[in-house]
Amino acid sequence: MPLRFDAHVSTAETDYGTVLLDERAGTYWELNPTATLVVRTLLDGGEAADAAAALVREFDIERAQALRDVEALVGDLREAGLAS
Repeated sequence: MPLRFDAHVSTAETDYGTVLLDERAGTYWELNPTATLVVRTLLDGGEAADAAAALVREFDIERAQALRDVEALVGDLREAGLAS
């Protein structure tokens, strides 16, 4: 499940996570540090399981919950037309 942002999406990392700009719609999305960790892992070519493992290492959550969270985030980004 590697991830890539579509060409019309600009990104900027901040002290609080990552900001996405959908240049077509003129809308901003703010990803918190947890979502930023997931996105960074997937953009680097990792799979959903890799992103979930990163969440488990960084935060005190169960692997199954982490995997659900990864899949939900990716689904939301794709549904919004930001990523493929």
